[in-house]
Amino acid sequence: QGFWRGNVPALFMYMPYTAIQFTVLHKLKTFASGSSRTEDHLHLSPYLSYVSGAIAGSAATVGSYPFDLLRTILASQGEPKVYPNMRSALVDIVQTRGVRGLYAGLTPTLVEIIPYAGLQFGSYDTFKRSMMSWNRYRYGIEEDDSASSFQLFLCGFAAGTFSKAACHPLDVVKKRFQIEGLKRHPRYGARIESSTYKGMYHALTEIVVKEGFGGLYKGLFPSVVKSAPAGAVTFVAYEYISDWIGAKAGVE
Repeated sequence: QGFWRGNVPALFMYMPYTAIQFTVLHKLKTFASGSSRTEDHLHLSPYLSYVSGAIAGSAATVGSYPFDLLRTILASQGEPKVYPNMRSALVDIVQTRGVRGLYAGLTPTLVEIIPYAGLQFGSYDTFKRSMMSWNRYRYGIEEDDSASSFQLFLCGFAAGTFSKAACHPLDVVKKRFQIEGLKRHPRYGARIESSTYKGMYHALTEIVVKEGFGGLYKGLFPSVVKSAPAGAVTFVAYEYISDWIGAKAGVE
């Protein structure tokens, strides 16, 4: 059960996060291309793909951030538990830190999500275009240039791995801010006292000074193992559901 700590707020976070992210992304690409068709969005410049992804990721982060905070706190508290459930954590944070406490670490999160989401969506579009060009070269006819579900999965996997590896240090800083002041047993690591870090730059320098550059990449492997396949499945599901909805709308 310890592997599923924080899973409930994580689910509550991902539902609005994904919904907001893809809605904003679709609206931005529709506005930029002048068409709501997914195949037309692929012809946008890589720059617009990166910018659209960054804006969509930022909007989704702001809309779902309190659940991200609760997920990290519940997953980090260890035994004996400080908070038995999500509700008790929510009430205590609001009582002790106010509503602003639900957004602790939002600034480094936004600084992280802008390049992360931009790289994820921008590189996915780039990989997908390359895959479609390869199909055209391989088959030699225009009709067979669409990417298969496995190829889309590979594009999403590569995009998720690349973006997470590039932005992981900022994710480490974000989580340090999120668990500031959290009481937990010493065997789970030293407690991070409140106001340990004065800001994002101070946190980065403190981690490097006290833990070395390797401290900025703690947890990178499990993070990539989680994010890469999750992102790949999300992209494939989004592509097929969008096509299905578009086909249904066209028939009706």
